[in-house]
Amino acid sequence: TVRKSGCMCGAVQLELTGEPPVMAYCHCESCRGWLAAPLHAAALWPAASVRVVSGADKLGTYKRTEASHRKFCTRCGTAVLIDHPSLGMVDVPAGRVAGLAFKPAVHVHYGEKVLQVKDGLPKFRDFPKDFGGSGEMLPE
Repeated sequence: TVRKSGCMCGAVQLELTGEPPVMAYCHCESCRGWLAAPLHAAALWPAASVRVVSGADKLGTYKRTEASHRKFCTRCGTAVLIDHPSLGMVDVPAGRVAGLAFKPAVHVHYGEKVLQVKDGLPKFRDFPKDFGGSGEMLPE
């Protein structure tokens, strides 16, 4: 499967190969601030599965931390992707991925939430241990 994503003005276009092995809701302050939303619908692909097919010269980068390199279209401002080099993964905001059936498995950074979600999914204070977090679970 090859999916497409990109910015609102069309200057930046991505191709995403395969299905994202990780889909989650992120509640961290960084995602909330960057997207101006109470949570982030994150779809993560292995870095090798994400290709910028046009507009690489229009991608700006904001590195608040070395863990997350947020990339946006310098023409329209759309959040396009987040590189997570230490994980070897790229997060493409799920709402921009054409045809993706978003099926999150977990909530991450639920300890920073501003919106309580009662959906029965596991809620991690930060990250699961597999992703370098504490693995600590929080109640809904």
